[in-house]
Amino acid sequence: MFAVFQAGGHQYRVAKGDSLTIDYIEGKSEGDVVSFSNVMLVGGDKTTVGAPFVAGATVEGIVKKQGFNDKVLVFKFKRRKDYKRTRGHKQPVTTIEISGIKL
Repeated sequence: MFAVFQAGGHQYRVAKGDSLTIDYIEGKSEGDVVSFSNVMLVGGDKTTVGAPFVAGATVEGIVKKQGFNDKVLVFKFKRRKDYKRTRGHKQPVTTIEISGIKL
């Protein structure tokens, strides 16, 4: 059984036991249970498609890690003007493991 759900403006296709990195979830620490109710599709023996979401379907997961992505360097430059600026950004992310899909 697999599901397609929406979290943080992105859509993810998951099955039980999958591990994925999503946008940061505030207020959760490692080991907490998270639930996503924006399930768009549940597939398997019988496919259920929502309009736009499947009623009563949830995807549950366990927070494995709260961390950061790799650093992205932002470099601004204007030629012949002695203008150079370098900044870095590390996006906060949450790694979760899918524990179940419920209809």
